[in-house]
Amino acid sequence: MKTAIIALSIALVFPVTSVAQDLTALSASEAAAKIRKSEITSEAIAKALIDKAKAGKSLNAFITLDEAGALKAARAADAGGKAKKWKGSLHGVPLVIKDNIHVAGLPSTAGTPGMKDFVPTEHAPVVKKLVAAGAVVLGKTNMHELAFGITSNNAAFGAVGNPYDPKRIAGGSSGGNGAAIAARLAPAGLGTDTGGSVRIPSAVNGVSGLRPTIGRYPQQGITPLSHTRDTAGPMARSVADLVLLDSVITDAKDAVVPAELKGLRIGVPKSLNEGVEAETDRLMTATLAKLKAAGVELVEADIPNLMELNNKLSFPILLYEVTIDLPAYAKNHGIKLDLKGYADKAAGPDVKGVFGALVKGEPPSIPRNVYEEAIKVHRPALVKAYADYFSQNKVVAMVFPTVPLPAAPMGDDQETMLDGKKVPTVGTFMRNTDPGSNAGVPGLTVPMGMTKDGLPVGLELDGPRGTDRKLLAIGLALENLVGPIPPPK
Repeated sequence: MKTAIIALSIALVFPVTSVAQDLTALSASEAAAKIRKSEITSEAIAKALIDKAKAGKSLNAFITLDEAGALKAARAADAGGKAKKWKGSLHGVPLVIKDNIHVAGLPSTAGTPGMKDFVPTEHAPVVKKLVAAGAVVLGKTNMHELAFGITSNNAAFGAVGNPYDPKRIAGGSSGGNGAAIAARLAPAGLGTDTGGSVRIPSAVNGVSGLRPTIGRYPQQGITPLSHTRDTAGPMARSVADLVLLDSVITDAKDAVVPAELKGLRIGVPKSLNEGVEAETDRLMTATLAKLKAAGVELVEADIPNLMELNNKLSFPILLYEVTIDLPAYAKNHGIKLDLKGYADKAAGPDVKGVFGALVKGEPPSIPRNVYEEAIKVHRPALVKAYADYFSQNKVVAMVFPTVPLPAAPMGDDQETMLDGKKVPTVGTFMRNTDPGSNAGVPGLTVPMGMTKDGLPVGLELDGPRGTDRKLLAIGLALENLVGPIPPPK
């Protein structure tokens, strides 16, 4: 009798566990299709993800996990489905939202203590689009404080761990999104990118991310750093899911299918491919060989003086505009903080130090004439340099490692190691993503493999302005060519 009871218990328990496990592994596109076919319910997948998020809370991926709100929205989605009242292509699909993007009724802290009590009453337009299409918001994800960094080692809400090695960083500033999506706590989500904040965490967590052409997504309802550089961007475990979220946000109707690689001309810029860590270089070399074998014409051409040109405008624009944009945002939303208030209440020494210096007008403060030169002279020059690169070399995109090295050890906030040499953490991780950000071009990162230590490495494709959908089509083909990486253990 005892044996029979044990056997019955196993039979009852394991199918449920198996189903829950399968639900958390679904992509957003797969979940949407299964919900539409009544093969699963929105409530079931939401509950499976919430249970897994609670079990994996040590990753610190969430600042707010909205269990009650998500399940309520999921049940409403299921009721609508039964009545054949489908909202849209994301009907019932759970997503996560970075905590600097407004979701009505949930705190929007931007990862800083001074905003922990700020609760927006309206969705940001990008969130409104997703919810109107039927998406269920699971919660708000952890991030680097005020999106002003790349480690997501948040002093106020805790450091975000990398699912492939929790002793390493999850990247930033959208680190919570990267960790949650990689760890199967959510199928996809929405982050923000100023100089790499979608692409860096996507790369080091082994997921895909899109920085759209600047201005393509509405930027209202998002805690700003720089109106010239900021944009929201989707993150997911497949390029197909990026296509899905991009379609919803932009109302794009065109079908995006894998591009024909044979005969495609793609640039390989030396300045973005040299000086990378050995394992990253090995994986990049192997991926370029696969592209060449598939018929891609690789064009070795560089943008002259790219890093020098980018340095003339990158931080001058960011550090000047944040002193204007952040206080204006606070005033518009009834947040009682000026720049000094943000500095005083900042928890992280990196953010407190920079903001404190900006308040006092000390370095790295930017004089207005330096900012205007960056905006009127250097940025147009960079924009032209990118446009000339694509047109003169007749390439549809350029390819390079998203970041020069895999995830750094937790605590390497100022410096980290690259092939035995100390390098600045922020500057090194942003090196390849920042120039395209300032040029306003679309950038797509996809996983290209794993290091011998089991860490994911990302490959980035940048394309001309406005070619986001073509870039996604190339990404679909590249994803098929390279193949998936294993999930974190």
